[in-house]
Amino acid sequence: MEARMLGRTGRRVGVIGLGAWQLGADWGRLEESEALGTLHSALESGVDFVDTADEYGDGRSEQIIGEFLRWCARTGARKPTVATKMGRRLPQEPENYNAANFRAWTDRSRRNLGVERLDLVQLHCPPDPVYACDEVFDALDALVADQAIAAYGVSVRTCEQALAAIARPGLATVQIVLNAFRMKPLERVLPTAARAGVGVIARVPLASGLLSGRYTAATVFGADDHRSYNRHGEVFDAGETFSGVDFTTGLEAVERLRPLVPQGTSLAQFALRWIIDQEAVSVVIPGARNARQAHGNAAAAALAPLDQDTHRAVQEVYDQLIRPQIHHRW
Repeated sequence: MEARMLGRTGRRVGVIGLGAWQLGADWGRLEESEALGTLHSALESGVDFVDTADEYGDGRSEQIIGEFLRWCARTGARKPTVATKMGRRLPQEPENYNAANFRAWTDRSRRNLGVERLDLVQLHCPPDPVYACDEVFDALDALVADQAIAAYGVSVRTCEQALAAIARPGLATVQIVLNAFRMKPLERVLPTAARAGVGVIARVPLASGLLSGRYTAATVFGADDHRSYNRHGEVFDAGETFSGVDFTTGLEAVERLRPLVPQGTSLAQFALRWIIDQEAVSVVIPGARNARQAHGNAAAAALAPLDQDTHRAVQEVYDQLIRPQIHHRW
């Protein structure tokens, strides 16, 4: 698998990683054995980067990854780089982003993962005032100096937040929603990150599964799946569910994309290849619930880059159907 530099972490990682939200909660129940099987399959497929958060299942995702890391240690298997996130287990108030909480949150994540030092910690979509607070970033620098964490980044909701974060000299990475239905980061975020040497982690790459092409107007999601209870941002930011795109519009856009997919390639792999073609992206983090999905996602790294005509056609679908709905929002 092609490897790229993960910003200022000093690490190189494969371009396809694994997003581990679904190992914890909010995507329907996943048994621990299934979650561990997904991690093993991802590793076998060349994945060496896993992204999680302390709030996913209130630590369940981290704990399952911790069990997997212990298996790696016992067997001598290559350990993946693990990025976690912190800050959403308390109300999203700027005063909660302080040195004492950072210490407590990272200590908890270290216990959950069973490690002495966290590879990468990201503030988890903090409120706007946090980006302008020097004390926040001083506290993160102190965690690096104390070797509690190796590097830090920020997971953001909006392009403006990403640009504010990239301006911080100690920032290693920025994580943002980026896919064929969320193209705004291409305009300023990716070029700015590349100039600064900041890594870009592309999340929600399949628009919560829309870009897998598996859903229809008749698809019903479980009550414990955010694609049921957060379609309009009822619980958290609407941009995290289907990338903020109206479900019906998303289905129409998917049908416009299908004819562009090369024979022998799935729509999901096509969508991941589109993201990898953006050179400023360090790693893309699709989720997976089983071995088949993990293997399929990783295989996208071996596809040839999409040609210019295909990229123009994807842009046209975005401009006609998606841009009017969401481009101005995030």
